[in-house]
Amino acid sequence: MKTLGLRIVFFLLLALSTLEPVLAQQYTISGYVLDRDDKPIELANVRVQGRAIGAYTNLKGFYSFSMPASKDSITIEYSCLGYKSEERKLSSLASNQRINIRLASSAIDLGGVVVSAQGRKQTSTMQAVKTDLIKANVSPTAGVESLIGTYAGVSQNNELSSQYSVRGGSYDENMVYVNGIEIYRPLLIRSAEQEGLSFVNPDLTDQVQFSAGGFTADYGDKISSVLDIKYKRPEETEGSITGGMMGGSAYIGTRMNRLSMITGLRYKAGNTLLKSLNDTQAEYDPHYFDAQAYLHYAFSTKLKLSFLTNVSYTSYRFVPKTRETNFGTLENIKKFKIYFSGKEQDLFLTAFGAVSLEHTPSTDFRQTFTFSAFRTREQETYDISGSYFLNDLGAQDPSAIESGTGSGVLGIGNNHEHARNHLYATVANMVYRTDLNVSETQRWRAGLNLKLEQVNDHINEWEKRDSMGYTLPRKEEILAVWRNLYSDIRMRSMRASAFLQDHIRLQTSHGVLSLTPGVRASYWSFNKEFTVSPRLNTSFAPDFNRNLIFRLSGGLYYQAPFYKELRLEQKDQHDNRYVALNKEIRSQAAAIILLGSDLDFLIADRKFKFTTELYYKRLYRINPYIRENVKIRYYGSNIGSGYATGIDFKLFGEFVPGIDSWLTCSLLSAEQNLGEGIGKIPLMNAPKYNLSLFFQDYFPGYKQISLSLRGVLSGGLPEINPAKGFSSAAFEGSAYKRIDIGMQYTLLDNSKQKFRTGLWSAFKKIQLGIDLFNLFDISNVNSYYWISDVFNQQYAVPNYLTRRQWNLRFTASF
Repeated sequence: MKTLGLRIVFFLLLALSTLEPVLAQQYTISGYVLDRDDKPIELANVRVQGRAIGAYTNLKGFYSFSMPASKDSITIEYSCLGYKSEERKLSSLASNQRINIRLASSAIDLGGVVVSAQGRKQTSTMQAVKTDLIKANVSPTAGVESLIGTYAGVSQNNELSSQYSVRGGSYDENMVYVNGIEIYRPLLIRSAEQEGLSFVNPDLTDQVQFSAGGFTADYGDKISSVLDIKYKRPEETEGSITGGMMGGSAYIGTRMNRLSMITGLRYKAGNTLLKSLNDTQAEYDPHYFDAQAYLHYAFSTKLKLSFLTNVSYTSYRFVPKTRETNFGTLENIKKFKIYFSGKEQDLFLTAFGAVSLEHTPSTDFRQTFTFSAFRTREQETYDISGSYFLNDLGAQDPSAIESGTGSGVLGIGNNHEHARNHLYATVANMVYRTDLNVSETQRWRAGLNLKLEQVNDHINEWEKRDSMGYTLPRKEEILAVWRNLYSDIRMRSMRASAFLQDHIRLQTSHGVLSLTPGVRASYWSFNKEFTVSPRLNTSFAPDFNRNLIFRLSGGLYYQAPFYKELRLEQKDQHDNRYVALNKEIRSQAAAIILLGSDLDFLIADRKFKFTTELYYKRLYRINPYIRENVKIRYYGSNIGSGYATGIDFKLFGEFVPGIDSWLTCSLLSAEQNLGEGIGKIPLMNAPKYNLSLFFQDYFPGYKQISLSLRGVLSGGLPEINPAKGFSSAAFEGSAYKRIDIGMQYTLLDNSKQKFRTGLWSAFKKIQLGIDLFNLFDISNVNSYYWISDVFNQQYAVPNYLTRRQWNLRFTASF
């Protein structure tokens, strides 16, 4: 009995010991997880190390969980893909704790090799783009856009241009926002050589998001894509100086109490790159300059004022001498040679300014008032004449080519191109936006926009051609020109738009469901058009696989026309062409549906993400266009319908341990039906396939030497004769193939040292680099120069892009 009593006591003590944690006092740990701009981070993971206790943040970035009291120290870890993890240690837990935390971006630079997280789970069509990857990207344009050109669904077929096409759309269908303000670009640019610098300055960029379609209602009235940029707000003094054979840049940022400011300068001399054009001998003298500043002042935590300004100057001088181009097949080689006289002188001057006032009376409500203005002055002037010879090398002794005699001569002629074009445009924009957190799982967003536009356009251009002494077209009574165009137009208009959207996150029994329904309404005074655009974004993260997420988005989207889309070319009684504005024009429309998925997985302990997106776009009221280099010339009327459908794949991850690279593949089918007399033709910016590669590596065991590579293989685009328009037969141009590679050596890296001493202590990092553009020296074709013989037979002479070129550069950051 005594032994039995001892056993009973023993088991009672054991039971009490197991119940002690259950009966212990429970305390709550809660708080907010924010980014560096005090914006909430959704779905951040908060957990107690060594215990299965924690929570995820909600839409407001708020978290809360309970755990038993503890006399021992505990460590709480805060993490989210795309941000650096943080830890907070508590010596004990004897009361409720309120812990707010800020997470910084997770990008790390290892001697020029960029390491970054794969980004937060993509619950919408917006993809986060790591800003440090922009610096690692190697390209002649060296900007955000060239990196976007390697994304799934995006194609770029001109290394001199920052413009891109998304899923068969035109360049004008892409929106660019900086700090929530829509950005405009010059209107007269017709060649990539004139284009110069894009608006977005990579040195000032802090956050980048991109959507290839199916975006939410808070973005404007365009069909194809959104590029959303946010500039830096420096926490301390920082800056860099970059120089090279093709130009340079510098920026400096600082913070003084409540004021933060950042200023950047860029200069590009395009003559080095343009001299590698392999078929034209000419004097190139282009100069591109850009200055930007962003200031942010906090009156208090509830009231903040910001100011953004930009001035851009482009001067392009071109004096051609000779051009010699061989083209055709091996069995039918033709040679085109032309001797030039004259020159081209262009000027593009743009200015932009924006003031924003942000009021945040509580953590659940924020409103922003923004006023911005854009002004552009554009001048395009040229007088260039040329004498040309077209010969069939397969049928002619090469010694007789220069004389232009013999049976192999296909055409001898002269052309003269003249232009005096001037354009002035002003756009003033007033925006009101508000965000309201209704609950921990629901957020409303709304906005109003009023826009005033004024365009003054004076066009005077003509082209005269003759062949064998006869002016084309030949007329007995007058001296006719081959083509002419003139206008003197003044246009004023007003646009108004509004949107309302809701974001809801629901925890179901099978996973997390996110819904973002919205509607956008717009009115334009020029054509009295009113449009309504319903949109929906959804995502589902199933419980059975936390590494998988599905997305479904779509809606009815409109492409609001601007000045270029209105221009309707007509003829007077003398067959002279002039420009009239079509007041019957309507917005192009697209019904879009997109289904996508992301799968995160590991291979040999390396992180990878595989993304798939399948989409269909039904196009209505198409205003067709002809592409000439980078110039888009619209038909000026809604005459067609069509479709674009395809599938995009992207493999993102650690091809090399610890650093990010990606490979994309896009397949596209697109067609437009332009009605009787024209019929069905392909969309002008729709390659059937597109492969892109962005790859990073470093020297084994010596990470100070790094490498980055950018490769593109894009299918040929449809080509037609611009002079004949859509009545001419289209043919498929040649594929665009290009690989650029760059190497970088880090001479000095003090970025990880908190206290620096010595001669070079003022610098965080000093790097030297060498780039090799067009590694395999491939002759890509950008467009075609159309000539004719005395019988008016047309020949398409290819205009080639740049050949192999190298560049030296250095960067010193502090």
